[in-house]
Amino acid sequence: MANTTLTADIIAKEAVRILDNELVMAKKVFRGYEEEFSKNINGYKVGDTISIRKPTEFEVTDGATMAVQDVIEGKTTIRVDKRKHVAFKFTSQDLTLKIDALSERVIKPAMVKLANKVDTDLHALYAGVSNWVGTPGELINSFQDFAKGPERLDEGAVPQDGRTGVLCPADHWALVGSQTNLYNDTINKPAYREGQSGMVGGVDLYMTQNVATHTTGSRSGSILIDLSITASTISYADVKDTNLQTIHVDALGGATQTIAAGDVFTIAGVYAVNPVTKAPLAFLKHFTVVQDAVGVGSETDLIITPAMIWNGPFQNVSVQGVTNLNDQAVTFIGAASTGYRQNMIFHKNAFALVSVPLEKPPGAVDVSRQTYKGTSVRVIPVYDGVNDESAWRLDILYGTKVIDERLATRISGTA
Repeated sequence: MANTTLTADIIAKEAVRILDNELVMAKKVFRGYEEEFSKNINGYKVGDTISIRKPTEFEVTDGATMAVQDVIEGKTTIRVDKRKHVAFKFTSQDLTLKIDALSERVIKPAMVKLANKVDTDLHALYAGVSNWVGTPGELINSFQDFAKGPERLDEGAVPQDGRTGVLCPADHWALVGSQTNLYNDTINKPAYREGQSGMVGGVDLYMTQNVATHTTGSRSGSILIDLSITASTISYADVKDTNLQTIHVDALGGATQTIAAGDVFTIAGVYAVNPVTKAPLAFLKHFTVVQDAVGVGSETDLIITPAMIWNGPFQNVSVQGVTNLNDQAVTFIGAASTGYRQNMIFHKNAFALVSVPLEKPPGAVDVSRQTYKGTSVRVIPVYDGVNDESAWRLDILYGTKVIDERLATRISGTA
């Protein structure tokens, strides 16, 4: 086949195809909000932010007497605010190559970098997930270790379809090694010969180097809640849009110790509940810190999620043994000042990714925008006539968001 002069359209089509092929976690999260950004309202585009309604919940009432309940709908937003690009130069001679030659040499390495950046940003959403099962720092080297992840999702009434797991290389290979001893050819053959985990416990499992590492704060000491928190402190209506609560803690081990965004902790006497029946579960509720905090005089405010709702249709905690959380012990998961890989198991609706086509800038010539399976790439060439070179930039614009942190859990192995 004769060589063809490559155009922005040809390069953009090849680039977006490769980008989609290289994505891992991006294919396993919710992508349906992209249609919202393409809408025009009275001739105007919706902008860079859309609102998403949260489902409401109700209580079941005994007896024949009608008990009317208010419909309380929260909302969250997702913003398209991540702009990434790769730029490189082609000579005119390069532009007469076959697309497959140029793709392998130049376009694929560029798209691999962009795909890894998208996946890295999605993995960074771990900090908004409060559930964390296992013992931080331990490898997931048995099915029993791994099963704690889907078990936690089951306890939270998370749908069993559409579950995905992402493991760092060390945990992936530890789990694969544990499967080679199984007397099940459909599992141990791909594990032993190909290094694949496949479907494990109803979870579509992937290995990726992009699994984030969380470094915990320097916090130490016998940390305590240092304010009154009772059943009437916060209602769901107060936090329906943010699901955030500010608490105050004291008794840190040092005056300027830190608590890092993404640190997870429990509170003595505060148990998780079944989200449907509201019956208390056998384990303490997990909370995650969403903003870095530094102790002042061995105490500090913490902004946490989820907010504690003690009763009603949105109840998410069962407080046992006390009516006020003041002076209750706070226990952080993991050792202080230590990095832990953030493997996760999640339902696709836990996180969202939105990829939006960038505008064609006025004055730019031969601009191409291509979309493939929801992912968009814009290609713009800029010609340098002195050196007979074309500088090409490939841009993507996207946003990521934790939509429902209840549908995900971090997972480590056990000792």
